[in-house]
Amino acid sequence: MPRFKPQNKAAVFSELAGILAAKLRPPFGIVLGSPAETAALAGVLPTSDVLCYQMDLYSAAKLRGELEEQGHLAEVITSADLWDLPAPVQSLLYPVPKGGERELKFDMVEQAIHVLRPGGVFIVLSPYDKDDFFPSVLKKVFGKVHCPMAGKNAVFWCQRDGDRPRRRHEMTFHVRHDEATSLKFVSRPGTFSYGRFDNGARALVEAANVQPSDRILDLGCGCGTNGILAARRAGPEGFVTFVDSNLRALALARINATNNGVATFETIASCTLQELRSKSYDVVLANPPYFAQLSIARLFVEQGKRCLKPGGRFYLVTRQVEQVAELMQDVFGTAEGEERRGYVVFHA
Repeated sequence: MPRFKPQNKAAVFSELAGILAAKLRPPFGIVLGSPAETAALAGVLPTSDVLCYQMDLYSAAKLRGELEEQGHLAEVITSADLWDLPAPVQSLLYPVPKGGERELKFDMVEQAIHVLRPGGVFIVLSPYDKDDFFPSVLKKVFGKVHCPMAGKNAVFWCQRDGDRPRRRHEMTFHVRHDEATSLKFVSRPGTFSYGRFDNGARALVEAANVQPSDRILDLGCGCGTNGILAARRAGPEGFVTFVDSNLRALALARINATNNGVATFETIASCTLQELRSKSYDVVLANPPYFAQLSIARLFVEQGKRCLKPGGRFYLVTRQVEQVAELMQDVFGTAEGEERRGYVVFHA
């Protein structure tokens, strides 16, 4: 069980800051963390010289709102990689979520050393009473790891002493396009369906009717599998727009589209979809996270319909069948669904 709840991390850190007082110097950085938690941490630091790193535009917008509400002046930076911060920091804090993706945690530790000034300190706040993961990972990357006894295994800190080559955590997987062609995709932690072609995405592509020269919109594109497979069907005269709020996902979509021979495409970073052109697409592919609130699915359905040409085709894959069926009927007037691979693909 966690020693403290996420909303109490700021209070815990404030107490532990006394233990590390000699190590904490500005400028500060905070790695990921929930918006409420990160804003609270920024509030207990002794200066407003704080950079908050986020990978997703939606989380970044929520964090800015939390900072404004709490009256903090920290700056929020959104990018595909932590080492893209505009300037090195002296103290970097990582409020680790309970659960979450193990490889993403490793990736953030690997990148942390590259955003610290020489002699800078990396501080990990763990939610676990007994953390067996971070001590070994931190030692591997930084050489030494310290766990003050007063911290009761809730805090680890390391100091940058030297450097190491940059290394991205990546995993490639193959997807069969047709009997003669297999496409290779690069994926990275922190993006949807790391290291595999998700069955929901596979069902969506199988159900979609894509014709030569079609203009395709891939909503929630992840590393680009759906849009790329659809674009290959549309041929050299086709076009695909990849949209995601996760900047790392869009970077991967660009790489994978280029490597898999997609002739013409664009990527758009957005969490509102307002930037998309109305009546511009023949096919819209939507893959909202089925475990998320229905608000994301509603956003995809409403904005996807707005972007379709007259007679255009909309496809959405989900496991929230009853709720999404009602939503599709509300927006389109009617919708058909077919079950594939344990999911339902709606077509309108």
